[in-house]
Amino acid sequence: MAKVNRARSTSPPDGGWGWMIVAGCFFVTICTRAVTRCISIFFVEFQTYFSQDYAQTAWIHSIVDCVTMLCGLGFALCYSPAIAMVGKYFSRRKALAYGISMSGSGIGIFILAPVVQLLIEQFSWRGALLILGGFVLNLCVCGALMRPITLKEDQTTPEQNPVCRTQTQDLKQASPCSAWTKEWVRTCLCGSLQQEYSFLLTSDFAVLATSVLFMAYGCSPLFVYFVPYALSVGVTHQQAAFLMSILGVIDIIGNITFGWLTDRRCLKNYQYVCYLVAIGLDGLCYLCLPMLQSLPLLVPFACTFGYFDGAYVTLIPVVTAEIVGTTFLSSALGVVYFLHAVPYLVSPPIAGWLVDTTGSYTAAFLLCGFSMIFSSLLLGFARVVKKMKKTQLRFLAKESDPKLQLWTNGSVAYSVARELDQKDGESVTQQCLVPVPHDQWP
Repeated sequence: MAKVNRARSTSPPDGGWGWMIVAGCFFVTICTRAVTRCISIFFVEFQTYFSQDYAQTAWIHSIVDCVTMLCGLGFALCYSPAIAMVGKYFSRRKALAYGISMSGSGIGIFILAPVVQLLIEQFSWRGALLILGGFVLNLCVCGALMRPITLKEDQTTPEQNPVCRTQTQDLKQASPCSAWTKEWVRTCLCGSLQQEYSFLLTSDFAVLATSVLFMAYGCSPLFVYFVPYALSVGVTHQQAAFLMSILGVIDIIGNITFGWLTDRRCLKNYQYVCYLVAIGLDGLCYLCLPMLQSLPLLVPFACTFGYFDGAYVTLIPVVTAEIVGTTFLSSALGVVYFLHAVPYLVSPPIAGWLVDTTGSYTAAFLLCGFSMIFSSLLLGFARVVKKMKKTQLRFLAKESDPKLQLWTNGSVAYSVARELDQKDGESVTQQCLVPVPHDQWP
């Protein structure tokens, strides 16, 4: 097989072939996230054909989303790597690049929702799924656009302990099948994995991971139950598909405009805050949904929820990169999307069970709303606590030494004033040691 030629660069190019990566990621999100979210249109067909309740039917969508985020199977082999590649090619305009890439989900919903409804009417749900399967084959074309790139930080990051690597090679030459060789290889692999996933031990990533669990629990059920809820309040099938299209097109606007806005100089340092605000506002939309029981009221909901859904989805890779850095972005994104799996698996069936038990969507939507609001508040509280600790550290440092000027870079702090005092003391000592002539002795 031909060897893959890697594009080499010392820093993210912020353009060039990067825009082809963005285009590939754009179509990947259409073929993955948009297709799975259109399963909401199939929900009523499945429920009618198989004569099952809400909780049982919801497992179809839950398993698709869970496997996508949990395994290396199916859509997962396309979705996470495509997103990570965008982060490799862009730095200065990263939020905008992600906004364009992730807008594929909204555009896909906008186009596919009415198309899927038409396909179901013409070819039944079985024929519609076959046609969607042929459409998803375009992922092969998207994969051909992904050209690997080697960045400066990737070149400087050691992949393996050199001592470990040398000893492993010696042992392999001595006895390739010996037990010692296998043990050394296992030890080296564990060390490499420990280095690659060292960000898991940081408190910032632990808070982000916990927040992602609650956010993922809240965001998934709407795309399963929005169409059935609209039908339950008297909206027609065509109007319900139209609502999904509105949600999709506004999702596009949220992806692109929010990514562009947060890349501006005035908001560049507040991307983390914008992320948690968008999640909190989506939670508030959930709380209002049970009171909206007509098409004129559901249209503004679709616009509002769709915009902020696109907004925070765009910032997930940006916030992750801010916490772990570009070098570990691919691994960190894999973990973040892996954490989506369990909530995606259980939240639609739990919401369906609540609908079956209460005979209403109110309890299911309220639970999702409070889950997303808690996710936002958790991130905000963690950021406030971190800033308070930094302020307290600076205050204590100034109190202990008035001349101390403190710079913080991670956990390293140093004093320029103290170093200057030491140099002054050394110069005075040297002056005192200069020999004096005898005639000048006192």
